[in-house]
Amino acid sequence: MIKNILKGIRAYFGAFKLISKLKLWKYFRIPILISVFTAIAIGGLAYSLSDTIGHTISNMWKWEFGKNVFEMISTFFSGLLIVVVGLLLYKHIIMALSAPFMSPVSEKIEDYMTGENHTHRETSFQEQLIRGIRINIRNLSRELLYTIPLLLLSLIPVIGIFSTFLLFIVQAYYAGFGNMDYTLERHFKYKESVQFVNDNKGITIGNGIVFMLFLLVPFIGVILVLPLSVTAATTETIKKIQLKELSK
Repeated sequence: MIKNILKGIRAYFGAFKLISKLKLWKYFRIPILISVFTAIAIGGLAYSLSDTIGHTISNMWKWEFGKNVFEMISTFFSGLLIVVVGLLLYKHIIMALSAPFMSPVSEKIEDYMTGENHTHRETSFQEQLIRGIRINIRNLSRELLYTIPLLLLSLIPVIGIFSTFLLFIVQAYYAGFGNMDYTLERHFKYKESVQFVNDNKGITIGNGIVFMLFLLVPFIGVILVLPLSVTAATTETIKKIQLKELSK
């Protein structure tokens, strides 16, 4: 697992060079715009709701005893809730809407790596968008099932440190899932793609870790996160697909 996580991370090192070599930057114009506008919209909404959420939670404590402690906890929890939900929504929105633009990029990278020039499975713009939305709705619902209890556990001293780390790993896993599916879409049907990702959790998490870390970099992060993460995910996914086919 650790070895594959490191592979997923190392794949980013050659991503910028590969994008430039294959002249792929033009394909990222619309996805970058989607990423920037989504980040601004979610950031603005989070900012406007932060005080309201914190105030609402603190008002649940009706007693004077321990009121300051509860306010401190409610402030921390509301802040964590906004960050987690904001990141969760951001990544699934941009991945779903960018699917029709990322699939051609993934295909060009695969053609370069395999020395072939063909489409493995013909899909239209609409079909790619529908699949992207379907995958991300599925992932969003699954991610919420893990996120809600982990958020509650984060309020418990000591345990909260581990639950926050697990929250990051969960977010990373589903980010990597979305990045890999732009390649998997050409090779596998929906259920087969889900199984493929489950069989390659290390690569998935490694790709997603860097994706999530990019979002911590102001402005530049939301611009470069899709181009580099999709390119890194594509190269590693193709390698895994080739190994899978050789083992048959």
